[in-house]
Amino acid sequence: MSDLFPPFEPERAESRRARFKPIPFRLIAPNLVTLLALCLGLTAMRLVVEGKLETATICILVAAALDGVDGRLARLLKGTSRFGAELDSLSDFVNFGVATGYVLWIFVLHDLRSFGWIVVLTLACAMALRLARFNVMIDDPARPDWQKNFFVGMPAPAGAITAMLPLYLHFVGVPVQGCGAPLVGLYILFIAFLTISRIPCYAGKTLGARIPRDRVLPIFVAVVVAAGLFFAYPFEMLALIVLAYLALIPVGVARYRKLEREHAAGVASAIAPVGTPAGPG
Repeated sequence: MSDLFPPFEPERAESRRARFKPIPFRLIAPNLVTLLALCLGLTAMRLVVEGKLETATICILVAAALDGVDGRLARLLKGTSRFGAELDSLSDFVNFGVATGYVLWIFVLHDLRSFGWIVVLTLACAMALRLARFNVMIDDPARPDWQKNFFVGMPAPAGAITAMLPLYLHFVGVPVQGCGAPLVGLYILFIAFLTISRIPCYAGKTLGARIPRDRVLPIFVAVVVAAGLFFAYPFEMLALIVLAYLALIPVGVARYRKLEREHAAGVASAIAPVGTPAGPG
C-alpha cells in the first residue's frame, strides 16, 4: 500500500527560494518586444474590419520590424531563452500567418469566395509549418556555420511583407481588386510555397560585419537617400523592395550552391586517405 499512497514530501526550501528569485530585466525585455509585436498583429485584424486598411497594413509591417529586433536584442543582452524562442514562434504565426491572411481576405480574397478562403488557410498553415521546421533546425548541432547565413525557405516576416504586395500596389493606385483577385490569390499561393520550400534565402546575419573605410561615407549617403524616399513614398518603396527581394532569390540560391560545393570539397579533402609512406630503401 505504501507504493500506492507514497508519503507526502513537503516542498523544499530551495525550490521556494528559486520561485521568488528576481529575474533580470535583460531576460524580460526581448519578450516584451515580442508581445508588443503580437498586439500589433491582433490590432491589425480589428483595424481592417473597421475599414482602416492602410493602418492595418502598417501594424503588420511594424510587427515584422519588431520581430527582427527582439532576437537581436536578446543576443545583445544575453537574454536568450527557450521560452522566448517559443513565444517568438507563436507570435510570428499569429502576425504573419493569421493576421496577414485575414487582412488579405478582407481586402480582396473574399471576392474569390471559397477559393479565396483556401488561399488564406494555405498561407496560415504554410507559416505554421515553416516556423515548426525552423525551431527544429535551430537545435541541429551538425549544421555548418556557413549555412547559418541562409534561411531554408522564405522566413515568416519576409513572407508576410511580400504577400502584402497587392496592398502596396493598391495604395499607389494600381487596380488590384475585382478582376485582379485571381492573380492575387495565385501570387499568395506562390509566396506560401516559398515559405515551406527548401529554397535557400540569404539571411544577411553577417552583412556589414566589416566595412571598408572608403565605403563608409557612401553608405551614409545611401541610407539617408533611402530613408527620405521611404518616408516620402512608403508604399512605392515597399513594392520595389519586394520585387527586388523576389528577383534576388536566384542569386542567393546560386551563392548557396557554390558554398555547398566548396564545403563538400573541403570535407572530401579532409577525409581523403593519406598516401602510403614509402618503405625503407
